[in-house]
Amino acid sequence: MALLISLFILSCQSNTSNSSEAKDTATAAAGQSAVVDNESAKDVVKVAVGSPDHKTLVTAVQTAGLVDVLSNAGPFTVFAPTDAAFAALPKGTVDDLLKEKNRDMLTDILQYHVAVAGYPAEVLTDGRILSMVNGGSATISNKDGVIMINDAKVIASVKASNGIVHVIDKVILPK
Repeated sequence: MALLISLFILSCQSNTSNSSEAKDTATAAAGQSAVVDNESAKDVVKVAVGSPDHKTLVTAVQTAGLVDVLSNAGPFTVFAPTDAAFAALPKGTVDDLLKEKNRDMLTDILQYHVAVAGYPAEVLTDGRILSMVNGGSATISNKDGVIMINDAKVIASVKASNGIVHVIDKVILPK
């Protein structure tokens, strides 16, 4: 009887270990975005996910497969167009960009909204040129405290654990 109980206990411990290993493997395969952490500061993706004004941006980032990349250490500066900014694009543009066949174009546009560096508002000085992830560059203007990136106005800034999110009122397009 003692032998049966011992085998049962060992079997349970083995299953618990295998379950934990499977969970760790699944998290690693899913990437950084799969890590559950409700105590640390939010990364740039979680900032956007938590915003009621960035549902379209979140959908686009998910469709382009950029969630894990933007969940990494960074630092990133994300210029995040609001839902209203996406709605101002010509009718049907967002729906077309979200199609699988246009994934490369969507990715290029989204990467044009990201710089690999932490640029808080105070360093976004007039005439500054930012190198964007897609290889393009964007120009900052700062007149009377109004910060613009190309023709989009920065309307708010939110610090994230891996950078900063600047909320903008237009979708900026690569040249």
